[in-house]
Amino acid sequence: MRIAIVGGGPGGLYFAALMKQLDPAHEVTVWERNAPDDTFGFGVVFSDETLGGIDDADETVHAAMESRFARWTDIDIEFHGHRFTVGGQGFAAMSRKELLQILQRRADDLDVTVHYRTEAPDVDELRASHDLVLAADGLNSVVRTKYADVFRPSLDTRRNKYIWLGTDLVFEAFQFFVKETRWGTMQIHGYPFSDSGSTFIVEMHEDVWRRAGFDRTADQVFPPGVSDDHAVARIGEIFADELKGHRILTNNSKWLNFTTVRNERWYDGNVVLLGDAAHTAHFSIGSGTKLAMEDALALAACLHEHPTVAESLAAYQSERKPVVESTQRAAQASLEWFENIGMYAGQEPAQFVFNLLTRSRRITFDNLRERDGEFAALMEAEFARHQRAPAVAPAMFQPVRIGPLELKNRVIVSPMDMYSCDSGVPGDFHLVHLGSKALGGAGLVMSEMVCVSPEGRITPGCPGLWTDEQRDAWRRVTDFVHERTSGRIGLQLGHSGRKGSTRLMWEGIDQPLDAGNWEVIGPSALPYGAGCHVPREATRADLDKVVADFTGAALRGVEAGFDLIEVHAAHGYLLSSFLSPVANRRTDEYGGSLENRLRFPLEVFDAVRRAVPSAVPVTVRISATDWMPDGNTDDDAVDIARAFIEHGAAAIDVSSGQVSQEEKPAYGRSYQTPFADKIRHLVAAPAGVPVIAVGAISSYDDVNSILLAGRADVCALGRTHLYNPQWTLQAAAEQEYAGSGAQWPVQWTAGSRRPPSSRTDKISPRLSLLRAGAADDVHLRWTPASGAAST
Repeated sequence: MRIAIVGGGPGGLYFAALMKQLDPAHEVTVWERNAPDDTFGFGVVFSDETLGGIDDADETVHAAMESRFARWTDIDIEFHGHRFTVGGQGFAAMSRKELLQILQRRADDLDVTVHYRTEAPDVDELRASHDLVLAADGLNSVVRTKYADVFRPSLDTRRNKYIWLGTDLVFEAFQFFVKETRWGTMQIHGYPFSDSGSTFIVEMHEDVWRRAGFDRTADQVFPPGVSDDHAVARIGEIFADELKGHRILTNNSKWLNFTTVRNERWYDGNVVLLGDAAHTAHFSIGSGTKLAMEDALALAACLHEHPTVAESLAAYQSERKPVVESTQRAAQASLEWFENIGMYAGQEPAQFVFNLLTRSRRITFDNLRERDGEFAALMEAEFARHQRAPAVAPAMFQPVRIGPLELKNRVIVSPMDMYSCDSGVPGDFHLVHLGSKALGGAGLVMSEMVCVSPEGRITPGCPGLWTDEQRDAWRRVTDFVHERTSGRIGLQLGHSGRKGSTRLMWEGIDQPLDAGNWEVIGPSALPYGAGCHVPREATRADLDKVVADFTGAALRGVEAGFDLIEVHAAHGYLLSSFLSPVANRRTDEYGGSLENRLRFPLEVFDAVRRAVPSAVPVTVRISATDWMPDGNTDDDAVDIARAFIEHGAAAIDVSSGQVSQEEKPAYGRSYQTPFADKIRHLVAAPAGVPVIAVGAISSYDDVNSILLAGRADVCALGRTHLYNPQWTLQAAAEQEYAGSGAQWPVQWTAGSRRPPSSRTDKISPRLSLLRAGAADDVHLRWTPASGAAST
């Protein structure tokens, strides 16, 4: 093959070396516009997984890198005068300049042609004369820009400011300094990369940056290689204590805004993207160099394994794109956490540290417990102390109050529509369905959305509370929960609005009924999506009836024995559609501004709150974002939550979306939790109101991690409880917890111990513990005096 590589950074050079090793007959040419000794930045960090791949593919490169690594396992975090050390992580870093030198020598040894200080020929010319053209030309890729119509890139420039520096202070571990200044919160990301220097990245919100006077050089254009001396001097003053008299080192150091690069497609014909040209991930979660070298490994392997370039590039994209997108999701969570770091300034120091460590949702409590059990134990003890709990226990099994109602633990069975009623009357299915979840140990079991009127149903199979017969049937369910379990049961009340009069879920979700339709109403005559009912715009008489229907249903709910009532103002149903500008285009006092859009949902909430006794808490579920360009955002959700809290909401249940079929949710692990986190810290916690997190929370580790970090007070899980009705009790057994937070029915106590799942007669190789180097390495520090790591 004739291979042209645009860009001689680590990704491009490593790919060149790999291809020449696979077949020396390949003709590989690299064009790099910089000189060979030009490099920007200081250190690069690698994971053990990446290094294993490099070792397998090129022992020469790996050995050269290994000889230069700084290795350590600790993370040091300083916050509000407190210092925490968390061990067991595992890092390897080296100088970016030395890495380039290793790869340049390797390319030279393998007869790769590299043109330094040379712009690459036009890519059209290259693709015509070469079998493969690799675009490894970085963040501002010329190749990606030229073929933007094919690659379809998106560039998301973030609001935080950061500057990449070095220091001759050699850190012993990964170092976070979080500093409260009179201008706001600033943070340092630091790590050693040799026995003589460390990377030192300073980051802050743009507002903080301006208040601190760093914008003085905002309009100044710095030539390549020239650093912002004003910024360096100011940073030296602000972080004098942290630098301990050591120098700040510069290398093309200037203020930047991080740009997340994504591409829908990574190749076009024989042109393919690699590294920052294809994707970027925030520096707080990983190294762009690491990702680029992983790309190079995958691409070289695919070209070796497939008979044609077309098949190879398709395989490369198929293999790498999902992996990178997963990393980018974690990086997005991390960068957003740092953008909002000031929001957590009031947290207890230990909780703040745990929050920081788990910010990307990739590291969890169990991960940390495996790596540093002492720190994990500290976190559980601190959570118990802060909650004034009677004993230390897994966070999910600590009691919690929602208004006057005390729950034995912090697990809720989330409302899940079952579409299995006849004339709105719950039957044996609901008794078994909800009863089994209560027997399974959850602190609170929520009904599905119970409709306040026949025309407020989603489907003909939805339950209701508009008749006494329905009330009495529900009483059978609540009596079972109260008599047979120590859990509580809640009622979710709602009106379907424009999403009503549709088929049962398994017959066609959101599709209108073929027969038996009823008229649906909404704030405006706008359908939920293509092919859906066009609702009639609700009149004042309609609204008065809805308020009366909610009031009547709430009263019946109390008579039926429910312990809690939740007003459903999420997921595009009637109250949610009033809140959303996507569905509400009214021009009267119920439309327009957010204050107006809130008016009717608050009328309903107030009516329900007045109707039920004060001993019954009334909560509200909201959609924290519409996932639509012109819809509600998480900032709007903060204002919506604040309004409901001011009207007496005992808790805010934070979901998202489902207000339009055109939504584009960013699904992922615990993907809705950041909305709960924001609402909790900005409005709910100061008011003493708990926040409920929902959405792709599937493990007890997720629950404990969310609670310990302070992102929510309670977690609601839906599908998880369908998969395993005894999920909460099983979680107790898995964690070896036996206490009041997880009481097994007496009939089931024989199952309260985790059953054996594999061989129990296996004998561990005990003498292996005596091997040299088998000492505890949870806390491994980089000690440059000896040029090695020590415990």
